[in-house]
Amino acid sequence: MLEELMRLDKEVFLFLNNLGSSEWDAFWMFLTNKWSAIPLYVLLLILSYKQFGTKKLLVVLITVVLLITATDQLSNFFKYGIQRLRPCYDPEVSQMMRLVKDYCGGKFGYFSAHASNTSALALFFTILFRPYYKYLGIFLIVWAIFVSYSRIYIGVHFPLDVLSGIVVGFLFGWLFAKLYIFAIYKYRI
Repeated sequence: MLEELMRLDKEVFLFLNNLGSSEWDAFWMFLTNKWSAIPLYVLLLILSYKQFGTKKLLVVLITVVLLITATDQLSNFFKYGIQRLRPCYDPEVSQMMRLVKDYCGGKFGYFSAHASNTSALALFFTILFRPYYKYLGIFLIVWAIFVSYSRIYIGVHFPLDVLSGIVVGFLFGWLFAKLYIFAIYKYRI
């Protein structure tokens, strides 16, 4: 069963990865670059300050730092624990794929830290801002999905790496949003 799932994952990866074209490479490389999201992060901080004030903004910042640390380090734990090769290191697919990036990244790729981090942030802020900004959550979830897909497009993650990262990110985003809300009410911040 697991072998069949891995085979299917590789087939889906090759299909999706080979849909890419040089005309779109720059767009997906921009989207996958963690620094390209800085304007979005600044906007989320401004909205947090506007909606919640200084004290709660500090709690948001602390929560986000802990959230990203948790999802990122859990991703590393799984990468080195499971040791699933990234597509560019996998001899079964490396010769048939498009590697858009100059560098493939570390040897192991399960699960995608990009997918988990962006999904966690997207759901965290979706929950926090749901009462105030009607469509922000939709935008954030779509952004997280695009960033996650970019990892397949550029050739550094299999679809299951990305889907697992999204699931973990959503779980942690939900958990940390609930912890933030609990802390705000418990300590009357």
